[in-house]
Amino acid sequence: VWQPQVDASWQIVLDQALNIDDGNPAVEPDVDVFDIDMFLHQNATTIANLHKLGKRAICYFSAGSYENDRPDSHKFQQSDLGNELSGWPGERWLNLSSPSVRDIMAARIEIASQMGCDAIDPDNVDGYQNDNRLDLTSDDSVEFVNFLVDTASQYKLAVGLKNAGDIIPDVLSRVHFAVNEQCAQFDNCGTFRPFIKAKKPVFHIEYPPSAPSSVSTADSSDACTATGASHFSTLMKTKALDGW
Repeated sequence: VWQPQVDASWQIVLDQALNIDDGNPAVEPDVDVFDIDMFLHQNATTIANLHKLGKRAICYFSAGSYENDRPDSHKFQQSDLGNELSGWPGERWLNLSSPSVRDIMAARIEIASQMGCDAIDPDNVDGYQNDNRLDLTSDDSVEFVNFLVDTASQYKLAVGLKNAGDIIPDVLSRVHFAVNEQCAQFDNCGTFRPFIKAKKPVFHIEYPPSAPSSVSTADSSDACTATGASHFSTLMKTKALDGW
């Protein structure tokens, strides 16, 4: 299983597919790791081309929420759907203990393996922190992350923990990296410090108000010098997580 390094450089693009010319592969920016949407690259040669360029591919999917526009959306049972995610129309929290939900996620992990992904970035495992209408607890999330790791390990895929800082003590030994959003903005980067101490990277995103025009010096300083964030792999992105 791939173990990414602390201080690894990265890029995340989720709202569009990466297009790399098969005949003359090249990609910008020249970073170590790309976090890309799994479904947008399912039938593409993108990951093979990234590997040719010496890059690693983390494949993103939402593990803890239902999205109404995915190829497998029809497989979810109505009884497993909770409240809509605030600000994300058509997306709803999932019952993490449901055998049906877990079967769907296991199938997604198998797809990621077939695609050649090096790791998965399973989003929305922090339903317990939100108004979910499913009585989700942090223990549910710990069990679910362990299920994801157990399944991914069968395919030799690394797994990241997305946000969900409260459960770090319970899952740090199992996961291979963290993906964190806005710890500088919310002043909680220190929560993710145990990853660095365990020699596992924190792939860190901030969404500066001045993006995507010109990011102000204050915004970049806040993102890059946040307390507890030394040796985090920090990006400034737009909320759309596009190519900017």
